[in-house]
Amino acid sequence: MTRVFDFLLYIFAWISGLILVGACGTFMVFLLTQGLPALSFDLIFGSTGMWDALLLKRVVSDGLLPAIVGTFLLVFLVLLTALPFGLGAGIYLAEYAGKRSKSFFSLIFDLLAGVPSIVIGLFGFSLTIFLHKHFTFLTPCLLISALALALLVLPYLIRSTQMALEELPTSLRLTAAALGADQATTIRFVLLPQAAAGIFSGIILAIGRAAEDTAVIMLTGVVVSAGIPRSLFNSYEALPFYIYYMASQFSDQQELQQGFGAALILLAICGLLFTLAWLIRKKITARLLYHH
Repeated sequence: MTRVFDFLLYIFAWISGLILVGACGTFMVFLLTQGLPALSFDLIFGSTGMWDALLLKRVVSDGLLPAIVGTFLLVFLVLLTALPFGLGAGIYLAEYAGKRSKSFFSLIFDLLAGVPSIVIGLFGFSLTIFLHKHFTFLTPCLLISALALALLVLPYLIRSTQMALEELPTSLRLTAAALGADQATTIRFVLLPQAAAGIFSGIILAIGRAAEDTAVIMLTGVVVSAGIPRSLFNSYEALPFYIYYMASQFSDQQELQQGFGAALILLAICGLLFTLAWLIRKKITARLLYHH
């Protein structure tokens, strides 16, 4: 009976995997078929020359360059804001928190992870209105969007760090303590290098979540034609909102194909960011293990 159950479970796992791969493959083929014809320098730079646009000599008003730059800036600011708090809270829950504190904070972070992104966007919008009463220069902008998205991805960073550390064998901690290392030294030179893969998995998930979200940024600062932001307090453009706008407001097939082209560019940006995160993880892990 056990063998039959194992065999059925094995078949079910394979069928589920094939269905998932087939669905992803179908989606990618459809996206490539629709988006590749629209990919061109004109889609990115519009009527502005490439070097004039890259050197900021002329403003790109009919291309995707401002949205691409805005997406990169947004993801960078989200990680800059959320990473220290996410890693710190994850380390605290895994290594320092008592049983009651761990249960309480785990419940809070699980509830935060379940909050819909539109609610986070409404919170960011309400925060902007409140702050605008005291700081009149502050309106929906890049900074507010980054802070709201940081709140959205924070639970993923905390949980991935916590789980990566808690899954390490107790023997690592005991061996380090037996060799005279205190807890902080053990975490820095023993546990974090070993847990780097799990931690960076959470970072990669946070990158994808920040790069693709539309509901939050739609309420906190993104607009269709803001151009490249000159400061953190300016409105900006972003690829997810451009895709949403084209899908809902297109007037002909060409504009719809431009939306598909923007989707391909967004996927390429996510792939680039994922690759950079993987390379950084590899380098940091090697360095920490070397010093250890």
